[in-house]
Amino acid sequence: MGPVIGEDGIARCAWAGGPGPIRDYHDEEWGRPVTGESAYFERMTLEAFQSGLSWATILAKRDAFREVFAGFDADVVAAYDDADVERLMADTRIVRNRSKILATLQNARATVALRDDGGLEQLILGFTPEATPAADATTSAESVALARELKRRGFAFVGPTTAFALMQALGLFDPHVPGCHRQGAA
Repeated sequence: MGPVIGEDGIARCAWAGGPGPIRDYHDEEWGRPVTGESAYFERMTLEAFQSGLSWATILAKRDAFREVFAGFDADVVAAYDDADVERLMADTRIVRNRSKILATLQNARATVALRDDGGLEQLILGFTPEATPAADATTSAESVALARELKRRGFAFVGPTTAFALMQALGLFDPHVPGCHRQGAA
């Protein structure tokens, strides 16, 4: 699927053609490398919450996610208890899915535990593909392997498709379609 030309005359990936937060995310963040544990933990969490939902829904709630998950500070989130889970389940500003909330707490604990082995960022970067997957791919050999390793390390809600979306978001490869103004601009 090729790019679309927006009303501003700029070619973008088809999902980001219209003005608004989705386009801003595409132009300013998606496919650009980030650094730091909290940035990786945030992207992993948001990709997990997005599963089965639209990305627009997650972007609209992103500030609330950042607030309730303490800026994605893994130490703070790892210490959340049952009362925190209930508090999160009652917060209408976020996606109130108990499985995804519990997975976030589990993933925070796994992130903290992973520090002795180089940390979350280094683990994920270790699965960077040598070549960019096809533009229409939703998984890759690397995302399957990453999901398997994350699960082995105690992470939850990190299947191959979610791992692939995470790799795209983090810029482990250039996810932009040929002709998109962002292709090759990471």
